[in-house]
Amino acid sequence: MKAALALAASVLATAGTAAAQQQVASAPGAVLRALDKSSGTTEDIEIATGTSAAFGRITVALSDCRYPVDDPSSNAFAHLTITHANSETPEFDGWMVAQSPALSALDDPRYDVWLLRCMSS
Repeated sequence: MKAALALAASVLATAGTAAAQQQVASAPGAVLRALDKSSGTTEDIEIATGTSAAFGRITVALSDCRYPVDDPSSNAFAHLTITHANSETPEFDGWMVAQSPALSALDDPRYDVWLLRCMSS
């Protein structure tokens, strides 16, 4: 467990250094993939920045989606807030990284959501 935490901290530190050296831009929205583990249903969801979308019993809100200016199709990262229909407390509130979805993931027994890319204008 300690080794996994140390590895995660190392990856985040390296990613932070690389991100600090790259210029990023905010996109008008994001493309996410949602999975209902019970039914096996997947859906690609396009969400505009500042809006939300429903999938099953969860609602996903997008605050921001950023991407490297030099390579827009490269690694995107988005700030998401995910809540259940019967709860006001967020199930997830943080940044997801497209190239490393397990780094910061939704921990839910039924649903899985991950970032695919930012929508380019």
